[in-house]
Amino acid sequence: MSPDLRQLRYFVAVAEESSYTRAAERLTMSQQSLSQQITLLERMLGVKLFDRDTRGTGLTAVGALFLPEARAVLARAEEAVDVVARAARGEIGSLCLAFLATTTNYLLPPVVRALRQRLPELRLTTHETTIAPLVEGLFKGRFDVAFTRPPLVDGLETRTLVSEPVCAVLPEGHPLAGRSELTLGELAGERWVLTPRSSWDPWHQAFDASFRAAGFTPDVVQRDASVQGLLGLVAAGVGVTRLGRSASSLRRTGVVFVPLAGEFVPTEMAWMAGNTSPALHALLDVVTEVAAATDLTESG
Repeated sequence: MSPDLRQLRYFVAVAEESSYTRAAERLTMSQQSLSQQITLLERMLGVKLFDRDTRGTGLTAVGALFLPEARAVLARAEEAVDVVARAARGEIGSLCLAFLATTTNYLLPPVVRALRQRLPELRLTTHETTIAPLVEGLFKGRFDVAFTRPPLVDGLETRTLVSEPVCAVLPEGHPLAGRSELTLGELAGERWVLTPRSSWDPWHQAFDASFRAAGFTPDVVQRDASVQGLLGLVAAGVGVTRLGRSASSLRRTGVVFVPLAGEFVPTEMAWMAGNTSPALHALLDVVTEVAAATDLTESG
């Protein structure tokens, strides 16, 4: 049988005060109860810990050896309690963050910077990925939270961080490149470069609906899974495309971004429904505060 933490505290108090009376006052208990607890501790250990004489109460040789060990156990117990409290507040732990490739450039720097400042002991790992692996990673637990675009699928909780204009991306020198705004219908006669339909069906269903609403089916001449690839194809004059305004930071030459009237796309945080991780919810709160104070599409 081993002593409990309460008994160790009693022992340390008597040792430090060299007096049962002062130790009892410090512990706010009766001297008799304290004396009984020390006697029980000595019986449990099978040794005498204190000598009492007219000069007061002193440690035996064995007691003197036991004191630093008892203090170490109590200190470690306090550390453990502190760790639990900090973990409950979401201040420590580890999280894996997934960034949709189209959001990494502008979103990763301010998000990670804010988390390192506000939650410095939270261990973060980051991954850039495309939409299908991102969603699969959330469901399979590889990612704790993702920064992505809707629409997604059932079973995920989301929180919108920022909404930005959707732009027509045209090659430099295009007849419409000088416009301050366009409608999607004005691009009906253009050749288009888009992502593969297999990349994420919910997106393409939304694209199809917007093209139908504009009164045409796009003439898709080439597809590329990456935003950089699409921008390169536009710059090469292969066709036009549509992207969030923040994608303009990925290519400064050869293309022109013109806002499409009334079209906006949100960036969201997504995580598994029912995830109660304190670290996750601390992250959500910090990033939400950053998004409220900063235009994340401009801050990367």
